[in-house]
Amino acid sequence: MRERSGRQDVPQRSGPNGLARRASAANATNESGGGAEIAGGVAAEKRLPSSGISAMIREDSRLSAIERVGIYADMYFYSLLDAIREDFPATFRVIGAVNFHNLVTGYLVEYPPARPSITEASRHLAEFAGNSQWLGNWPFVTDLIRLERALIEVFLGPDAEPLGLDELHRTPPQEWSSLRIGAHPAIQLLDCGWRVDESLRALDQERLSAPRREPRSILVFRKNCDVNYRALDDIEGKALGMVRHGDDLKAVCEEVATETSESATPGLMNRMLSRWLADGVIVRA
Repeated sequence: MRERSGRQDVPQRSGPNGLARRASAANATNESGGGAEIAGGVAAEKRLPSSGISAMIREDSRLSAIERVGIYADMYFYSLLDAIREDFPATFRVIGAVNFHNLVTGYLVEYPPARPSITEASRHLAEFAGNSQWLGNWPFVTDLIRLERALIEVFLGPDAEPLGLDELHRTPPQEWSSLRIGAHPAIQLLDCGWRVDESLRALDQERLSAPRREPRSILVFRKNCDVNYRALDDIEGKALGMVRHGDDLKAVCEEVATETSESATPGLMNRMLSRWLADGVIVRA
């Protein structure tokens, strides 16, 4: 679904009706798929005809209506599981197949899909993982899920024409300080407590490593249809955050000066601005 760059510093990388949702959730909690679980899900459905599910699903000597619903419930659940596993390969590798299956099972019970797009099914996975105490062996997994989910959202995010270096050069230097710029609408800035960008980079290189515990902002952006991510230091994270909130370059420069020194600010701003232009993460406001 998305591509990841090989650069060391910038890696790249119709809703079901109530009956099907309840049947899927019930069946997913028990892979052996006993009829009792499906029956419980069906019993919770308030819009069935008075004669029950057999009025909607044909039965025969081979399969009851409940068993037929169970087949489709299993198929729907495993379709979602496969799609989510494809979008969260690092999380899958870190916690393992069984734990990932259990994570997705519990998540879909609490957050049954409500939109036609299968991509929307995992929107709240990080929130659910953060409230799942049994994932305590992987305290960084919520940040990892947030990063992998951001890759999806940035890939599918809105487009805009980034500010180019040529356009900046056409702006008189004396007007730079008041230049109104904004962040590309597709970018995301994640405030993470763990260096999950390193874990994701390790996976891209066919290695598996636990991240360091180090608070850091991670920028996720799209360039030429590729999704990229990189960690930002505190100054750049704050500066780009100001750009996202609509501050002009003068305000950004003044804030950077408070973090460093007045003499160091021009060089630092030049490096950050050059990188933002190269990454295509800023637009003219």
